Amino acid sequence: MNVVSYFDGMSCGQIALDELSIKVDNYFAFEIDKKAIEVTKYNYPDTKQMGSVTDIDLSTLPKIDLLIGGSPCQGFSIAGKKLNFEDDRSKLFFEFVKAKEFLKPKHFFLENVKMKDEIADAIDEIMGVKRQFVNSRCFTGHIRKRYYWTNLPFTDLPKTDIKLKDVIDFEVPFDKDLNFFLDRTPYAPTESYDGIKTINPKQNNGKQTWQRGRVYDVEGNMPTICASLFDLNITKDHKSYRKLTRNECEKAQGVPKDYTKTVSKNEAGKMLGNGWNVDTVKHFFKALIQEPVDG
Repeated sequence: MNVVSYFDGMSCGQIALDELSIKVDNYFAFEIDKKAIEVTKYNYPDTKQMGSVTDIDLSTLPKIDLLIGGSPCQGFSIAGKKLNFEDDRSKLFFEFVKAKEFLKPKHFFLENVKMKDEIADAIDEIMGVKRQFVNSRCFTGHIRKRYYWTNLPFTDLPKTDIKLKDVIDFEVPFDKDLNFFLDRTPYAPTESYDGIKTINPKQNNGKQTWQRGRVYDVEGNMPTICASLFDLNITKDHKSYRKLTRNECEKAQGVPKDYTKTVSKNEAGKMLGNGWNVDTVKHFFKALIQEPVDG
């Protein structure tokens, strides 16, 4: 099997294929982030690093069986500026479309964030398939709502109830005084969307803190981790807290333990926050196991 991965990041697609024992003869990775490339090279040294998606002559590639990618999402995100196709980063989506049309792979797989319906509908039309919505919560407990466009068959999702306490390592101590955040008024956790239990502390001036000041009860579900995921605070007893560790964030994304150990914690946070949930991708890729490759 020959695989082309656009916007490969730290190669979560390759992890999924590897863990499913799907033999890959050539994995062509298109990525420009040097730290992400460093992580991929450490874990998968045979990866063929191809540089930018805008610089490749597609005619130089062999027959491709699987084209995968997750184009930059900032212009599509509900949480972002929603510039959509006019955003320079989101325009890279059309590089994936160009590769799909030229290479004519047997299978394709595109991931992106949950976005406004009119944009997602437009992508449906361009890709020629209806998007599939998956929340990675059912795989690793990590709330991560994404759209997937693929011609791989979609099967029923597992029913699980994984909480933060099922992901974290209790051997890591909760050693910081929660009063660092609070005004010493006791706060009971409030359950918000998706079963997340949050303590919303206030600053000394009485104003509500935002994301970096929130503390998440380990009895609740795990909130979405983003590129600054190591700022996420957790508590067990509402008296002390700590931040998620690198290994816990790897686990939440279905990434092997210590996969990101060659880079700094901040760089690992960026990659894991921007990367794919590996277990979700495996749910799609398992259809490749039973299917012979042409030629």
